[in-house]
Amino acid sequence: MIKLSSLKRAPGVRKNPKRVGRGRGSGTGKTSGKGQKGQKSRSGGKPHPWFEGGQMPLYRRVPKRGFTNIFRKEYEIVDLVKLQKISGDFPITPEIMKEHGLIKKSNAVKVLGDGDLARSITVHAHKFSESAKDKIEKSGGKVVTV
Repeated sequence: MIKLSSLKRAPGVRKNPKRVGRGRGSGTGKTSGKGQKGQKSRSGGKPHPWFEGGQMPLYRRVPKRGFTNIFRKEYEIVDLVKLQKISGDFPITPEIMKEHGLIKKSNAVKVLGDGDLARSITVHAHKFSESAKDKIEKSGGKVVTV
């Protein structure tokens, strides 16, 4: 019966690693099979993987594209469906949205018109989509831009 403790490799499967630089008799003595002088004979002697033999490298041949707009403002997005879940007659502000876990930071909030409103609510936010404004006002609510 075969057991894990009695398993052995088949003979000749594992070869001993070549011991380089161990005398002339080993066949890989003196220069350790690296030839004479030159870059490839030195320790760590390899150019970096993206080296292209001295020609202009790809990352410098390809033109730069685009830019980063330093005036861009990031908004956290909240849908009307999620605002519907907040119960109460108080106005819904970014702080209340944060308490209910709809947004992570209360910096800038944009309300989008995904879903329908069954009750009238007052929403305070930094930006509203046109459809969100229409749906809030049709349900009898108020839109307040902060």
